[in-house]
Amino acid sequence: MDRNEKTEVVSALHASLKEMGVVVVTRNLGMSVAQSTQLRQKMREVGATYKVTKNRLAKIAIQDTDYAALSDMLVGPVGLATSSDPVAAAKAAIDFAKTNDKLEIVGGAMGTTLLNAEGVKALASMPSLDQMRATLIGLIQAPATKLAVVTKEPAAQLARVFNAYATKDAA
Repeated sequence: MDRNEKTEVVSALHASLKEMGVVVVTRNLGMSVAQSTQLRQKMREVGATYKVTKNRLAKIAIQDTDYAALSDMLVGPVGLATSSDPVAAAKAAIDFAKTNDKLEIVGGAMGTTLLNAEGVKALASMPSLDQMRATLIGLIQAPATKLAVVTKEPAAQLARVFNAYATKDAA
């Protein structure tokens, strides 16, 4: 890799880190190419990315970002899982690490908040952004639905009473 390629890698990683909501640092303990490909596919499915770069280049890229505190974790063969959704990358990395013992969660960061491995696991246990939105919409819609049922019910009861009298008289 020549100097121009390194500069491009650093600038691309720096630009993507400025847009991300969470970064999870993982340690690769001898993962095969097929396993790495499988991990990248799982990350893409949830809207996250997984990138393995040289530690020196990653340390340069995280300077002047919210994730500058991660430089101490960039030791050995590491990869960075990133996503704009704060939960997606953590959840995908934890799920993959449960089935593959060659991936170890080192830690991460959510904005300026530094997370250890347990913090990343706690973050992964939270509902995703889409799930939280759906819950919020359900909570907002519930009172309107209940109000419609309550206002409709007296008229429906009256209609049932009139129907009962009508069928009684017909019989």
